[in-house]
Amino acid sequence: MEFRMERGALTDAVSRAARVLPARSPVPVLGGLLLEADTGRLLVSGLDFEASVHVETEAHTVRPGKALVMGRRLLDICKVLPEGPVECAVEGSRFTVTGDGSRFGLSLLPLDDHPALPPLPEVRGAVDAGEFASAVAQVAVASGRDDTLPTLTGIRLGLDGSTMTLAATDRYRFAVRTLPFEATAPDVTADVVVSARRLAEIARSLGRSGQVDVAVDGGSVGFQHAGTRTTVRLLDGRLPRHDKLFALADPAVVVLDRVRLVEAVRRVSVVADGGSPLQMSFSAGPEGSVLLQAGFEDDVASQRLPTASPCDAEMTVAFNPVYLMDALSSFEDATVRMELMGPGQRAMLTGGEGTGAATHQHLLMSVKPALL
Repeated sequence: MEFRMERGALTDAVSRAARVLPARSPVPVLGGLLLEADTGRLLVSGLDFEASVHVETEAHTVRPGKALVMGRRLLDICKVLPEGPVECAVEGSRFTVTGDGSRFGLSLLPLDDHPALPPLPEVRGAVDAGEFASAVAQVAVASGRDDTLPTLTGIRLGLDGSTMTLAATDRYRFAVRTLPFEATAPDVTADVVVSARRLAEIARSLGRSGQVDVAVDGGSVGFQHAGTRTTVRLLDGRLPRHDKLFALADPAVVVLDRVRLVEAVRRVSVVADGGSPLQMSFSAGPEGSVLLQAGFEDDVASQRLPTASPCDAEMTVAFNPVYLMDALSSFEDATVRMELMGPGQRAMLTGGEGTGAATHQHLLMSVKPALL
């Protein structure tokens, strides 16, 4: 096996494939990356017990062949190689990497011990790469972190004809994003749960242009984009439906400048120790404003902001400041619309002047306001 290619292209392919490798594994061979040199191309593959990645890139192949090497060590080598062309070859029991006078050698792992990559499930359609990456980032902030409740650590991926729905909840907040989906057939449907961490990694690795093929079967979901193919094992269970939960009856509505609100929440939260709440007191009328307060006794902070559209009623609600910041930061709009049911009840955030039909919605449970 022998091939040549640019250092940047090799590093990119290796880093994409290495992201699924386990940090520690009782099975050493799972820490390996499989390199396959074929006519005009290099295939780099990696997998663990939950996910797999297969990357195809251009290369000048001198001798076709395969090699299995420790993936993270190869990635470390790629990062320190000089810019320019790189030559890679199998020499006896060693895989060598040479570039601009630098030379590295890696021990080969036994090819026969490496598991076969799972096939890509049936492709159900395609979605815009940039929109998909943004959508995953917007809902992932609401996913659970408690591994004893594995289903809540996932993101619901729903397909229904021309719509893809992504949703996540940790029981205290619920984020939903819908986006257009180009289905392979009008009757395409799916409702599965994918690890939020894995899906976020995949979304970050995608380019911001082009289409991503989405493939789903009973046990896994797959994504294919620009020469990279990824599969992820599904999580068991189902996330709760959000339809009834998101239906707020006659809420008080207020619109605020999102950037100024983010800055104020960050500023006032400095004194919100131990998860103490951040209180928001809304005044009604044409000169409406909101007073943000946090802290206890002498350690307090406050800031007043004007509202872009005044609140329908006088109201005081409070939120976990971390959850509120996560929700506000997940939006990209200049303003944010808040629908409030009252203290200790649900509050809906949508972008700008959006309504319940908005493509991105973030539901928060408010807490009882504290006495400051």
